[in-house]
Amino acid sequence: MEAKPNACTLEITIISGENICVDRTPIAENIFVTVRAESLNCCTTKIVSENGGTIAWNEKFILDIPMHAKSITFEVQCKKYKAARPVGVARIGVLDVLVGQNIASSTENNNGVRMLSYELRAWDGRRNGVIHFSVRVVVPPPEDWPGSYEIEQAKEDTKKMSSSEFEHDYYSKVDKHNPKDVIFSL
Repeated sequence: MEAKPNACTLEITIISGENICVDRTPIAENIFVTVRAESLNCCTTKIVSENGGTIAWNEKFILDIPMHAKSITFEVQCKKYKAARPVGVARIGVLDVLVGQNIASSTENNNGVRMLSYELRAWDGRRNGVIHFSVRVVVPPPEDWPGSYEIEQAKEDTKKMSSSEFEHDYYSKVDKHNPKDVIFSL
């Protein structure tokens, strides 16, 4: 049986979390994070406890993103008694992570490392803290990957925003034949 190819590989560093409550109590003990990308394979941090309002893991993982994956899930869990139970979750679109990356050249922008913070939600939908992590593309996605078009469009938009040509094209233009029609172009 042949293994399915991965879309890309990311290096994810789980840095810290803040304002995470367990049972609506601001004291968080025995907390860990599980990261997965719509796969059975996952990465798990060590168990830590809160120290002055912040929970710090500072653990680095290599995560393979399958071709079918649409999101990456960061699940903060609490080991209480003998079982682990979810405390908060952040589900982030794979394209949200990749589009912001400078995939073409990972040497720019601090070796291609991007710092991100996402709000966690408890399973009942209420807010439950923030998770801080960094992402770096180790193996970029192939050109035939379904999300490659969106990544290329984001790169082009970034180039346009940095050029002076974009500033002139951004403003609306009035049609000479019908002054009531405004044409927007980017």
